[in-house]
Amino acid sequence: MSVLAGARAAIIDLDGTMLDTIPDFHVALNGMRAELDLQPISQDQIALMVGKGSENLIRSVLGLDWDAARVEAHFETAMDAYQRHYLSINGNHSTLYPGVIEGLTAMKAQGLRLACVTNKPQSFTTPLLKLKGLDGFFEVVYGGDSLPRKKPDPLPLQTVCADFGLAPAQVVAIGDSSNDAQAARAAGCPVLTVPYGYNHGEAIHKTDSDGIVATLLDAANLIRSHN
Repeated sequence: MSVLAGARAAIIDLDGTMLDTIPDFHVALNGMRAELDLQPISQDQIALMVGKGSENLIRSVLGLDWDAARVEAHFETAMDAYQRHYLSINGNHSTLYPGVIEGLTAMKAQGLRLACVTNKPQSFTTPLLKLKGLDGFFEVVYGGDSLPRKKPDPLPLQTVCADFGLAPAQVVAIGDSSNDAQAARAAGCPVLTVPYGYNHGEAIHKTDSDGIVATLLDAANLIRSHN
């Protein structure tokens, strides 16, 4: 029997799964770096660092130039600058991946309940989903600071399962990185991965998942085919 049989809900990641947000990160992080008299960095560099939450991102970006002690000394100033820049451009440079709206629509049509779980701060996530016309699809949205622990910890996924009153085996996680897969495995949820996201520079086929799907529409069709 397929691990996708009996699926009643899906938990979907945001950055690298529904939206290509690297161009937003690029503008915000380089705005922050300019305030600290640091040179701009490339989108390719940033793509290797996103996905583990803002604190990790800022430390990684500052660590390109500074040792750990100097990073910590400037961390609060840098974080404030980053958040100010990000909120001012949030969503302006990001784009929907192909098949996202179609996939979410298909999942809703087959009766799946939907949640968005991301490591992006909630204050960035809520307006971004609204701007891109995604907010209406999700009953539950958790950002990286909504709960005491973020992915790859299973807590956010376990919380959604409890919210929906469903067993983890009935809730499919869909994401672009090992963060998503590890969280799903630890929570007991089946997991599908998309090949076009960020995944910290690792090939997605190295990640332990129950299948790679080209788009969210393919994910919806795969889930339906097992139910």
